[in-house]
Amino acid sequence: MRNLTLALGRAPARVEILRGIDLDVEAGESVALLGPSGSGKSSLMAVIAGLERPTGGSVRVTDLDFARLDEDALAVARRGRIGIILQAFHLLPTMSALENVAVPLELAGEPDAFGRAAAQLASVGLAHRLHHYPAQLSGGEQQRVAIARALAPHPALLFADEPTGNLDAANGAAIMDLLFERHADTGATLFVITHDVGLAERCQRIVELRDGLIVADRRAA
Repeated sequence: MRNLTLALGRAPARVEILRGIDLDVEAGESVALLGPSGSGKSSLMAVIAGLERPTGGSVRVTDLDFARLDEDALAVARRGRIGIILQAFHLLPTMSALENVAVPLELAGEPDAFGRAAAQLASVGLAHRLHHYPAQLSGGEQQRVAIARALAPHPALLFADEPTGNLDAANGAAIMDLLFERHADTGATLFVITHDVGLAERCQRIVELRDGLIVADRRAA
């Protein structure tokens, strides 16, 4: 990212969300985007992931400048490159765990979508829950389905935006253990968006944001 900016609205109500971000992240790193609510960390994630177009600057992801792509090109660029896990699980309630993971793969043209989905669910400890619906799963199990869905396309970048926000402490710790384990196994670049310093310390690197600016960038202890 070079001089990355994001602003919403027009003067006099224009709001500067990101105010000149310069950041390099190597393939395979685990990076915490740390900061309080309103610091710009989720907005930065949205721009890197191609969900939001920046107002200015450049963001190069796996040799593509996302800032220069139109909406259709961004949708194609995200496919297979980007996986996102949110604190709200966003599972389809009328689909089983297997279907929730497989259907996006089918839409992307994966020939063995259900086989890959079953393997991913097994890798997160849910081989015995393939045909259960979200309402039949605990919060921790639903988040595991969401992780399997994000990982199934083998993305180069994986984003986890406050992934334990809807879980109790025990389930939250187990989910983060799983997420870092899967990160190590897949080699994907991992961004964890959080306001929790303890969680951020589990990443290799901590990038701290405040008021749309990077105020610290350090290796975790």
